[in-house]
Amino acid sequence: MTNILEKLDEVIKERKDSPEEESYVSFLNKKGISYAGEKVLEEAKELVDATNSEPTERVISEAADLWFHSIVLLSMRNLSSNDILLELEKRFGISGIAEKESRK
Repeated sequence: MTNILEKLDEVIKERKDSPEEESYVSFLNKKGISYAGEKVLEEAKELVDATNSEPTERVISEAADLWFHSIVLLSMRNLSSNDILLELEKRFGISGIAEKESRK
């Protein structure tokens, strides 16, 4: 079975290359990076708020919204979820403190 992130990347690319009037992804692409970035910030806040006081199902839903909007935003820079997964693989097993220091 194809990974859901791969499927999502495919649909987002299709909507970017061939916009559809009723597509939310096409709508976000038309609005542009600044608008999509604001949606990511909004979804991040909703996730933080949900983790403080909402049931687990709501937290998961908000996390999915954040991932979705982040992937759409990344696609506007011609990046895919796989690019992020590769970066996470590179960092795996490295102390977060050491990794952050290596970027200075």
